[in-house]
Amino acid sequence: MKKVLVYVPIALSLVVLGAHFMRYDNTPGMVAVVLLIGLLFVRQQWAARLVQIALVLGTIEWVHTLYVMAQLRIAFSQPYTRLVLILGAVIAITLASALLFQTKELKKIYKL
Repeated sequence: MKKVLVYVPIALSLVVLGAHFMRYDNTPGMVAVVLLIGLLFVRQQWAARLVQIALVLGTIEWVHTLYVMAQLRIAFSQPYTRLVLILGAVIAITLASALLFQTKELKKIYKL
């Protein structure tokens, strides 16, 4: 059961990233995320590293999105605190998901 639970934040982070791409009509991004979710079933070192790199890049995308959206809200004198808190949590979870590949459990599964 513990092995399954370690995948929950990883899959959730990828699904949310896919939804972000869908929101901006980025079909290649959505397809890439679906493929990355499929790679979680490939018990190879390269697959784990590819998903891990994608999650780090996803974190960077979320930081960029936070910056752009916060700047827009500030420019239009709109509240932005909730935006920062929500996207801050998304950033933290996505980065933590990438770091899960450094755990003993996933190192054993993917032979890292």
